[in-house]
Amino acid sequence: MADMVYTNPLKDEFDYYLAHQPEFVAKYNGKIVVIKEHKVIGFYGDKPSAIRATIEQGHPLGTFLVQLVSPGDEAYTQTFHSRVSFS
Repeated sequence: MADMVYTNPLKDEFDYYLAHQPEFVAKYNGKIVVIKEHKVIGFYGDKPSAIRATIEQGHPLGTFLVQLVSPGDEAYTQTFHSRVSFS
């Protein structure tokens, strides 16, 4: 059985966001940015508007990143807590 390798098709777009996060936050904090192929498609007030406008421009779902512009990593990290105990 071949090993499965997981690849994230939007990793390059997310890396682009991280590289430009400080400048995006300075101008667009709280907005939604859409990124595709290392290019900003636009900034929007909410996710549904961002997705709708991007699809209407001819970009299929799954080919672009929709990201909240905010400082730090709270907009893209999650912490999960569990009551599981290991003995």
